[in-house]
Amino acid sequence: MKYCFGIDVGGTAIKMGLFKEDGSLCDKWWIPTRTGENGLNIYDDAVESVRGKMQEHELGFKDLLGVGVTMPGPICSDGKCGYCNNIFVNGGYPAVEISKRLDGVKAIATNDANAAALGEMWMGAGKGYSSLCMVTLGTGVGGGFITAGQIVDGIHGAAGEIGHIKVEEHETEQCNCGGYGCCEFYASATGIVRVAKRMLATGDPLKPVTDDSEIMFSDSGLALYGKELTAKDVCDLAREGDELAVKVIDFAMDKLARALACVTYVADPEIFIIGGGVSKAGDLVIDRVKEGIINYTPLLRTKDREVVMAELGNDAGIYGAASLAIYNVF
Repeated sequence: MKYCFGIDVGGTAIKMGLFKEDGSLCDKWWIPTRTGENGLNIYDDAVESVRGKMQEHELGFKDLLGVGVTMPGPICSDGKCGYCNNIFVNGGYPAVEISKRLDGVKAIATNDANAAALGEMWMGAGKGYSSLCMVTLGTGVGGGFITAGQIVDGIHGAAGEIGHIKVEEHETEQCNCGGYGCCEFYASATGIVRVAKRMLATGDPLKPVTDDSEIMFSDSGLALYGKELTAKDVCDLAREGDELAVKVIDFAMDKLARALACVTYVADPEIFIIGGGVSKAGDLVIDRVKEGIINYTPLLRTKDREVVMAELGNDAGIYGAASLAIYNVF
């Protein structure tokens, strides 16, 4: 029996898994992400942890098929890493760095959303499909495309940057990408909170909050949370029927649906899989997104667009990384 490791690098934690070649998860764990040195700390720490697990499970390098690693940013077709703003890495070759620290064990790297898509196709909600779009709703909005069983990266590794599709012409605040009116500015966890605070303070989801703004809708449950408001609070209150919270979710998911309608007309995936923390709201999100995509793609004349929740949760990345190691290393 051969084994592989899946390494999923995130902004606060590096999640790792040891897998058998049949996809069985033998062990999973995490270590803190130690940023700095343009990623060198991350590679050192991850490999030290992998070596420890190899010793614990009595594995030698001869027992390994390889290592898959995901990064929270674009990976170009040659394996070079683009800018990962939440771990302060820009450039370099993650797979090469991992491999040389593991005595030449073969390694391969991809973007974290691509890995999540691979994981869901391999062992999750996308099992049995050959094309899919994975959408991750977390701090930002990420995306990964698989067509005919293959990841679509793009020449700059930017394929799947769903969060930065422009969906609003009248936005005046800048997205962290430098643009205006991006999907993730509204549909991410931070975006939902932004929209909610705008609605509370100004009554308008497109009007920025200023220091002079005051809460207008004190009769909404959202007002009780004040500055500590979270996306979960908004979703929970929307489920309870809070009128303002419902409007916030309607607005945010409409923006996501607009972006995914664009994806539909470009790639027409068999299924959209929604993951990330916001997806835990379940049908509150899924139903709105599905209805929106159908409304914004009249040319297709279909009412059966597949939109489902992800199944692997926070493990999707390590599963996807492992699948790279098993199927794509050699």
